[in-house]
Amino acid sequence: MSHDDALEGAPPPAQGAGLSQSMYLPLDLPLDFEAFYLGHQEVFHAYAEVHFGTRETAEEVIHEVFLQIHAGWMELLSAGNLEQGTWAIVRRAVHDRLDREGRAPAFVINGPIAQAMDKALATARDKLHKMESSSGLYEAIAELPNRQFEVIVLRYILGYPTSKVAWYVGIDERTVGHHLRRGKERLRIKLGLPDERKKPKQRREA
Repeated sequence: MSHDDALEGAPPPAQGAGLSQSMYLPLDLPLDFEAFYLGHQEVFHAYAEVHFGTRETAEEVIHEVFLQIHAGWMELLSAGNLEQGTWAIVRRAVHDRLDREGRAPAFVINGPIAQAMDKALATARDKLHKMESSSGLYEAIAELPNRQFEVIVLRYILGYPTSKVAWYVGIDERTVGHHLRRGKERLRIKLGLPDERKKPKQRREA
């Protein structure tokens, strides 16, 4: 039986399970592929689940993602940026599934999203809570450019530290910070929130 045959007949992986256990793969898979799976399956599943709202659908989609990654593993390695290449596969698979089902991302999260955003958005807390109830904020996030969308979701919705976000998407921490700032500024403008940077500084009391 070939590696591809084993992959095609395997059930979706469970979070936290080892590659050979969750996907019933032969033990002679490339070690770098197995290491990649073990290092990325959690964040891939979390990213998918926040879009679909259910773990079951997320597992189905990410199972297909790893099939695609495995099939093109050598090509992805030779391209020179494995993280960006695999995230493109994840993003495309998630968006294709949403398009087929004709629905917007679920963005199911624990707790109010206002607590996840930093001071640039939290300043208009009352207005932001109103936006939550009408999904205005979620829709604004979904309309961000791809890289800004990814880092906003990973950093503020899923709660990964900047260092992890940088590692997952294959860019350095300063670039993550740049995309976060650009993304938050787009959200501020889209939601009509005030620009705190333009507030006059209060004089210190004598």
